[in-house]
Amino acid sequence: MANIMIRLGCYLFILLLLNCKQYDNRKDSDEKPNILFILSDDHTSQAWGIYGGILQEYVQNDNLERLAGEGVVLNNAFCTNSICSPSRASMLTGQYSHKNQVYTLREPLPKGHPNIAKTLGEHGYQTALIGKWHLVEQPEGFQYFNVLPGQGRYWNPIMKSKANWQDGPDGTMGKVYDGFSTDVITDLTIAHLKQRDTSAPFFMMCNFKATHEPFEYPERFKTLYEGVDIPEPESLLDFGLGSGGRTFLGQKLENMAIRWEKAYLHPDEFWTSYPGLPFIKEGLDSIALRKKIYQKFVKDFMRCGAAINDNIGKLLDYLEESGIAENTIVIYTADQGYFLGEHGFFDKRLIYEESLRMPFVIRYPKELKGGTRIDDIILNIDFPALLADYAGIKKPQYMQGESFRENLKGNTPDDWRQQMYYQYWLHHPDRPAHFGIRNHRYKLAYFYGKGLDMHGASKEDTPPTWEFYDLEKDPMELKNAINDSLNAEIIKQMKGALKQLQEQYEVPDLDF
Repeated sequence: MANIMIRLGCYLFILLLLNCKQYDNRKDSDEKPNILFILSDDHTSQAWGIYGGILQEYVQNDNLERLAGEGVVLNNAFCTNSICSPSRASMLTGQYSHKNQVYTLREPLPKGHPNIAKTLGEHGYQTALIGKWHLVEQPEGFQYFNVLPGQGRYWNPIMKSKANWQDGPDGTMGKVYDGFSTDVITDLTIAHLKQRDTSAPFFMMCNFKATHEPFEYPERFKTLYEGVDIPEPESLLDFGLGSGGRTFLGQKLENMAIRWEKAYLHPDEFWTSYPGLPFIKEGLDSIALRKKIYQKFVKDFMRCGAAINDNIGKLLDYLEESGIAENTIVIYTADQGYFLGEHGFFDKRLIYEESLRMPFVIRYPKELKGGTRIDDIILNIDFPALLADYAGIKKPQYMQGESFRENLKGNTPDDWRQQMYYQYWLHHPDRPAHFGIRNHRYKLAYFYGKGLDMHGASKEDTPPTWEFYDLEKDPMELKNAINDSLNAEIIKQMKGALKQLQEQYEVPDLDF
C-alpha cells in the first residue's frame, strides 16, 4: 500500500510539473519582448560592409554581419530630415520635424511632447537611455538616463543623469567615465541591464557618439589601414558644382582639411581635436590634396566604426550569456547617412542617397527569419510604431509613421507607401534648404533656399532650383535630368505626388 501511494505521489508530481511547464510555455509565448535599440551617429551604410560598395572589403564588420545574418536588413530605410537632432526626434515621436518642432540643431522636444519611451513606460516597460541624447533638455519618458552633454567627447566622457542634470549642450556637470566613449557607453548599458527588474520587459536605448566628427578611435585601431590605399568613390574629383548640373556647392572635403589645420594651430580655440594631426598639404595640387584628405578622412571614419562593431559584439554576447536573446528585439541603425567623398563631399543634410539612406538591421529570433532583406520604403517615423506594435500597443494617434512588422515577415501590405517625403530646414547657401520626393526609381527635389527664421539657418537666400534623378539609370546621382524633355511627364506626376504628400503629412504652407 505504501509503495502504491509513493508511485501515485510521483505520478501526481510529474503531472504537476508538466502542467507548470505548459503554463510556463503559454506565459513565454505571450511575454512582451525586450527591446535593445542601438543607435550610432552618422555611421553611414557605405561603412557597414553589408550594403556592398567600395569599402565592403575594408570595414571591420564581423558583428554587423553576425547581426545581419541573424536578422532582417532594410535596403530602403530613409530619414525625413538628414541631421542629428531632428532625426532622433522623429525616431522617438514618429513625427516629421514640423510636427515635433525639432527642425535643426540644439532644439529640444517641447516639454510634455509624446514619445515612444513614454508610451512603452505606460505599458509596463522599463525604459532607459545611455549615451548620446542631443536634444538639449532633460529626456522625458526614460525612467533612467545617463547621457552625454551635447556632442559629448570621445575620451573620458562626461555623462549627465537625473541627479546632476543641467540644461544645455556644454554643461560640465556630470560624472567622468574613464575610457573611449563607445566602450564606456556599452559597458554602462550592460551594467544597467544586469541590475534591471527581470519581472518586466525593458526598452533600452544604447546611443553611441561614434561615428560623428572628429572620428576618434581607440588605441587598438591606431594602425588599422596603415599603408593601405582605400578605393575612391567615382565622384571624388567632383569640384565646384561638378559637370552634372548640380545646383549648389555642398560641403567639400577641403573644408575638412581647413578644420584639421585650425584644430592643430589653435587647439584652445577650435571646437574639437582630431586624431593624426598635423595634416601636411604643402606642395600638393588640388587633385593630390583631395585624394590625401579622402584617405585620412575615410580611414579615421572606419577606425571609429570598428569600435562600434566591437561593442555590438559585446552587447550580443551579453544577451546570449544571460539567456534573453530569444525574446529580445535588437535594432541597430544610424540617425542618417553621411558622405564619404561622394561628389567630393563630407557631412550629410542632403536628399542625395548617401545622406538620405539610413542603414538598419533588426533581429528577433521568435518572429523574424535571419538573412532576409526588405526593399520596401521605410522611414524613421515608422520606427516607434513598429516598437509599439511589438509591445502589443495599438499605434498611438500622435505617430505619423506606420508599423512595418508585417513587411519584416515578408507580408508587405497592399497599401504600403511607394514614395516618401523629405524636408531639410537648416538652410545654408552651400547646402540650401529643400524638400523632395523619392520613389523606387525617381527622385525630385526643390531647393527653395530660404532660412525661414529657423534656429541656426542662414538669412542669405539662394535662387530656387529643381533637381531630378533617375536612380535606375544614374544611381550615383551624377546627372541632374530636370531639363531632359523625356522626363517631363514623370516630373509633372511627381510634382503632383509631392503636393499630395505635403497635404498628407500636414506640412505647413511655406508661402513661396
